[in-house]
Amino acid sequence: MRNKTGSMIKAIVFDLDGTLVDSAPDLQAAINRVLGWAGRDTLSIEAVKGMVGDGVQKLVERALDATGGIPDEQEVEKLSFWVSRFLDEYKGHDAELTKPYPGVPETLAKLREAGFAMAVCTNKPQAATMEILEAFDLSRFFNAALGGDVLEGIRKPDPKHLIATLDALRATPAEAVMIGDHLNDLACARAAGSPAVLCTYGYSRVPVTELGADAVIDAFDKLPDALAGLS
Repeated sequence: MRNKTGSMIKAIVFDLDGTLVDSAPDLQAAINRVLGWAGRDTLSIEAVKGMVGDGVQKLVERALDATGGIPDEQEVEKLSFWVSRFLDEYKGHDAELTKPYPGVPETLAKLREAGFAMAVCTNKPQAATMEILEAFDLSRFFNAALGGDVLEGIRKPDPKHLIATLDALRATPAEAVMIGDHLNDLACARAAGSPAVLCTYGYSRVPVTELGADAVIDAFDKLPDALAGLS
């Protein structure tokens, strides 16, 4: 069915951090509380943005590496401790400084009205994902949301993460588009067989214009036009 935007796409799957919401301030605050507890230097917002995108464990690992390394010879076991510590610090504080990007609620409402099925596919833990979506009244737009800990051992860029999200929407990769801000989003979409739209304002460690996405937008409210261009 052709949607009112002029796109033949049936389903839209969104990344969360750096795409729908600017969550870096809360992530920075939580990781800096952990680093402070460990007697480490704190990290700037730009440094934290460069560590986001691969899940909590990678965020914590990168933060520790940037401030002196994991403080124990038993690295695997010790990293688990610091990840748990971060999750404790982040829980209940994940929507204090976080904000939806400009135009997100309004554009999601337009896309829903246009007839798209929509979901979130993120490497953020499921509990924090739902807390953020509900805090900003965004959950009403989505038929499903799959965090990075829902499928054991599977998260973006593994295409199984996206495919499982699409299964919840009863859509195939050919009927869907992935919207994100990171190489993981593009790689996930490519491997699954879906087109991808990347946002320039997110947390990519390299300019998204260099990644070869099917479309690039610099503001969320430009998404409907980008979708129409994919038809």
